[in-house]
Amino acid sequence: MMQANQTQVTEFILLGLSDDPHTQKLLFILFLGIYMVTVLGNLLLMFLVRADSRLHTPMYFFLCNLSLADLCFSTNIVPQALIHLLSRKKTISFRRCAAQLLLFLIFGCTQCALLAVMSYDRYVAICNPLHYSSIMTWRVCIQLATVSWTSGILVSVVDTTFTLRLPYRGSNSIAHFFCEAPALLALASTDTQTSEMAIFLMGVVILLIPVSLILVSYGHIIVTVVKMKSAAGRFKAFSTCGSHLMVVILFYGSAIITYMTPKSSKEQEKLVSVFYAMVTPMLNPLIYSLRNKDVKGALWKVAMKNFSSRLRITH
Repeated sequence: MMQANQTQVTEFILLGLSDDPHTQKLLFILFLGIYMVTVLGNLLLMFLVRADSRLHTPMYFFLCNLSLADLCFSTNIVPQALIHLLSRKKTISFRRCAAQLLLFLIFGCTQCALLAVMSYDRYVAICNPLHYSSIMTWRVCIQLATVSWTSGILVSVVDTTFTLRLPYRGSNSIAHFFCEAPALLALASTDTQTSEMAIFLMGVVILLIPVSLILVSYGHIIVTVVKMKSAAGRFKAFSTCGSHLMVVILFYGSAIITYMTPKSSKEQEKLVSVFYAMVTPMLNPLIYSLRNKDVKGALWKVAMKNFSSRLRITH
């Protein structure tokens, strides 16, 4: 009777990572720095790929899509978290929370699919180098990118629907710094077993299936590389895959901990969320640029071109 008389929640309170003012200021400085590096790093990577014709290859096409997803993923979460760290009122409307959840899942799920597609690209490049150009045509690349974004949208719509269809009539305090499905389900005023099962099954689709494809691709890659007689060839093959593997481990590891493992403490869930919502989008462009000679070469070329043009203007 009491539950029936309660009104539907119209806004939520995001409790954030800490209620200590001093800690909040330190987190603001840290998160602002991370976000600035994320934005600049991903925008620079996309600019370099567009500006240098040597980077007009399938691998960098998918990398641009990943950078776009990273940028949107981080922008959907971090600016609001920064505002809440400095404000007393840490509320978010139900509709805005729903939109944040939907966008978070779209860009996050798209990243999962893109990482699997990128592993397939590396498999074809290393295991079938003579047929690479005929297999990875621009038409195929565009189709694979489209499938990645479409699958991300479909999975996110299902997850969001099963999360928001529940009645929220009790507490409106979310023990998190953004609207994420597990944190919202904890506030639902009814049994959440069906929704949790649906989200788990979608997690299998968008997390475990791509991981399986990645493992199969890299299994073939390792076998092919081991058979190479040239040490230089083996090193080159492993170096082209190293950056992708690092990103896969960072992103999938944290996402699987959150969505595919038994419930852990709220503090642990928040820390893991900080890692894949803020740190991973920042690290991706750094990993690909610092470990990649082509990207560093493109950056050097653009820098020298700028420097030369300024010299001509000066003289």
